[in-house]
Amino acid sequence: MMIDIFNHFMPKAYLDRLATLIPGHTAVTAFPRLKTLWDVDARLALLDEFEGLQQVLSLANPPLELIAVPDKTPELARLANDALAELCHKHPERFPTFIAALPMNNIDATLAEIDRAVNDLGARGIQVFTNVAGKPLSAAEFRPIFRRMSAHDLPVWVHPMRGPNFSDYASEQASEAEIWFSFGWPYETTACMTRLIYSGIFDELPDLKIITHHMGGMIPYFAGKISLGFRQIFFGTPERNPLAEEAGLKHAPIDYYKMLYADTALNGDPAATRCGHAFFGTSSCLFATDAPFDTEQGRTLIRNTIKAVEALPITAGRRDMIFAGNARALLKLPVTNPAGASV
Repeated sequence: MMIDIFNHFMPKAYLDRLATLIPGHTAVTAFPRLKTLWDVDARLALLDEFEGLQQVLSLANPPLELIAVPDKTPELARLANDALAELCHKHPERFPTFIAALPMNNIDATLAEIDRAVNDLGARGIQVFTNVAGKPLSAAEFRPIFRRMSAHDLPVWVHPMRGPNFSDYASEQASEAEIWFSFGWPYETTACMTRLIYSGIFDELPDLKIITHHMGGMIPYFAGKISLGFRQIFFGTPERNPLAEEAGLKHAPIDYYKMLYADTALNGDPAATRCGHAFFGTSSCLFATDAPFDTEQGRTLIRNTIKAVEALPITAGRRDMIFAGNARALLKLPVTNPAGASV
């Protein structure tokens, strides 16, 4: 069995609603070209091509707070989450659960929607983005969300968010060559995790579970940079990081990065997958594909990501942990047979 814990689906009713709210947006003009993103039958047919594949569904971007004002986003979240929950209820053998979309520009409504989605709809976590309309997740106003998820003992999925309006150079107004996407998103994830770590979130909530998209962004590949800060070079020692001390961190910064979970959504690149796995370790890696965002309606991402995980130099048992075991444990999912029944 394989459980894809980070892929995307946009229920048709929700997509139709977006067309009335943000006409001309990429989600409205381009997303319909990916039939497997919004058509249930097309998605099921895609999964039928990969034996034993299940998907934990999450809503595709844009974030709700970039679509509507605070008094309108709660209704959008309910629409999306109700539709995802219904899909999981109808096809539990393919979609064992979903992660909830949230109206992050309305904190009270977000907390209420977390409880509703988890307790009433069966969600096994939430999706947030690396910034909330430009605000860092480490801001104090968002801390109650992480506290609530820690109380539920369920993970927070973090998806990068950056658009072409983030220019590559200060003298320009927009990003070029899709740098905002190819390299901006990994940077967003890395910056977001660093700000959260230095805010002391893991000292306050040591059992908090955060799943970082795209194998932690830049984190595995710059572990050496994490272990030696700029000020540490001049005013610290190999064991002392002045910035970490000023932040009141109880452990070395690198230790907090290793508390994160990471998914395998790296477009199927074997070398990058090996590097990420070497940093996070088998127990913290979860299979994910980012489907269906490729030129074959998701087939390329699924096929190549499976190959990349299969190429890891680990035992079959540990590979099974990445493919499904870690997800079952983290999300508290029952073991099911191919027909969808619990065993």
